Amino acid sequence: MKHSIISAAIAFALAGSAGLAGAAGMTKPEVKAQKERIEADYKAAKTQCGTLKANAKDICMAEAKGKHEVAKAELEAQRDPSPRHDAKVKKEKAEADYKVAKEKCEDLQGNQQDVCKKDAKAAYEAAKGDAKVTKVAGEKGAASVNAASERKEAREETSEARYAAAKERCDPLSGQAKDTCLNDAKKKFNKM
Repeated sequence: MKHSIISAAIAFALAGSAGLAGAAGMTKPEVKAQKERIEADYKAAKTQCGTLKANAKDICMAEAKGKHEVAKAELEAQRDPSPRHDAKVKKEKAEADYKVAKEKCEDLQGNQQDVCKKDAKAAYEAAKGDAKVTKVAGEKGAASVNAASERKEAREETSEARYAAAKERCDPLSGQAKDTCLNDAKKKFNKM
């Protein structure tokens, strides 16, 4: 009996590690086992979050949901490797990180909270842009012009989000210090 439990545990671990290594063509039972593991992990994480209070609970729930969505996207990418699925994994990671970061910002007050949220948005835009580029650059027959266009658009969106965060950092200042801060931000992000 012990031998069969150990064998099952080893088989499950090997199935998981093979999936993580990017093995394509998973069997239906392997996919089902992975889905069940993902759901069990999510349920356990939510239960763990239930012991927390206030914003710590919100952060924990955002982390649990994010890991759940990323794991589902990774399973799909393992099952059917493609640039589209790779991009989906990156997008899910970006969204999970963004949601957790926003929740963490809730522990701050005033301008610090605003800056934190703008920084989170800037990081999200950068990661989301990277996911778009991955998808376009990896598609069959994708012209390099399309990939270059996506890269440019991603850089612009990221720059806009970072500029917004830089402007937010100037908010608590006043007078000449605020003017200097805003001018520095404009120069840095080519907004003059």
